[in-house]
Amino acid sequence: VLLMAFNTYSQQILTLDECQKLLSINYPLIQQISLLEKQNESNLEAIQAEKLPRLFLEGFATYQSDVIEIPIPNSGVEPPNKDQYRASLTLNQLIYGGGLIDANAEFKTAGLKKQQKQVEVSMYQLKKEVNRLYFSILLIIEKNKLLEAKRNQLESKLAELKSGIKNGVILPSSDKVLEAELLKINQQFVETEANKKILVNTLSSLIGREVGNQVNFQLPEIPYNIDNQIYRPELELFALQKEEINSSETILSKQNSPQLFGFATGGYGNPGLDVLDNSFQAFYITGVKLSWNVFDWNANKKKREALAINKDIVDNEAQVFKLNTSVELNRYLTDIAKIETFIRDDQQIIDLQKEVLISTESQLRNGVITSSAYIIDLTNLYEAENMLSTHKIELLLVKANYKTTKGN
Repeated sequence: VLLMAFNTYSQQILTLDECQKLLSINYPLIQQISLLEKQNESNLEAIQAEKLPRLFLEGFATYQSDVIEIPIPNSGVEPPNKDQYRASLTLNQLIYGGGLIDANAEFKTAGLKKQQKQVEVSMYQLKKEVNRLYFSILLIIEKNKLLEAKRNQLESKLAELKSGIKNGVILPSSDKVLEAELLKINQQFVETEANKKILVNTLSSLIGREVGNQVNFQLPEIPYNIDNQIYRPELELFALQKEEINSSETILSKQNSPQLFGFATGGYGNPGLDVLDNSFQAFYITGVKLSWNVFDWNANKKKREALAINKDIVDNEAQVFKLNTSVELNRYLTDIAKIETFIRDDQQIIDLQKEVLISTESQLRNGVITSSAYIIDLTNLYEAENMLSTHKIELLLVKANYKTTKGN
């Protein structure tokens, strides 16, 4: 059971698609979507509360230097006291608000959609970074495979040289060149493993998952379709920005509408409503109030004009985004064609270098050339194979970025 569990763990595979899915689930920025939702719920509750009755408690005590007096001698009416007291409770109820409250609620909801889409856009922009990290790791893996093959070939050739030196066929110092080259290869292994560790740790931070040494990175197949259609979330963001502006226009259209309130006030004071009665009295007042901003010096109209300009700005930003994205897509297509040409040439170069190395190996065995000359030809073959691997992975990266830039 333990062996089966170990084999299962050692064969774990991490794909590019899985990394992208983990990014969209685990990256901390994604939490803002639910936080914005909760924030909007609180905002909507506060806005809808404006439809509910409002209570105001007031109280005051004053002393004034003079009061009204009746200028009639012996009238029997006492003037009000100079010290006065009053406490009251007022109830206000909105009867008609012209739809302003509902318009504010719609504006908040439109703002929520826009903010959530902005989070999605920020998350989407991280996809290219995941592509870069993933293919950089694959490139190091392929480079290590070639280094391992080169080391094995050198070790095999070193054994042949030592045998030839022992038999007096090859000069005694020939093996030292190969041993030095093996040490250089070991240094390259140390460097590539350190770089891989940095890349893996960075990728782990982005996708929120610990990527161990036993995880196998799968070389993906990336089919892509060449067309001019763009499916990026930024386009949806532009549409939501215009939706928010439309909501602002609705608010402006409601701001100058008449508003009708009902109110009732009850209280206790000295004097009460009868200012000629110098005693504490209970009182109440009830009625309705109409508020209507009939003329605002065209301030509302100017605000609407500003919002219309904002719409034009959003449309312009959308056009610029589409243009820049199209230019970027065309650049990727050019890179794809260029790298595919490089790959065909790389294969021919490798075939030629192999033929050269076969001749060089024969000359080395017969003592015609030195091991240094052999190292040069072997390194040329390794560099050609490394360039082929690099171009293949670069091609996959460009295709992945092409798809990511299109948005599909």
